[in-house]
Amino acid sequence: MKQNIGNTERVIRIVVGLAITSLAFIGPASPWALLGLVPVATGVFGWCPPYAMLGINTCKHKS
Repeated sequence: MKQNIGNTERVIRIVVGLAITSLAFIGPASPWALLGLVPVATGVFGWCPPYAMLGINTCKHKS
């Protein structure tokens, strides 16, 4: 698994994912809020399977 998500996008994914997941505990306690774990996981690992399949890479490469 080669990293294909840049640092800025990783931070955004983690923050948004935690906000969505927090809805399971505060707000409308719906199991759908657990879908927020997906962006958290992709942000933590820095690898997104759909990006890999589509050939998208938002990482900055050092020359």
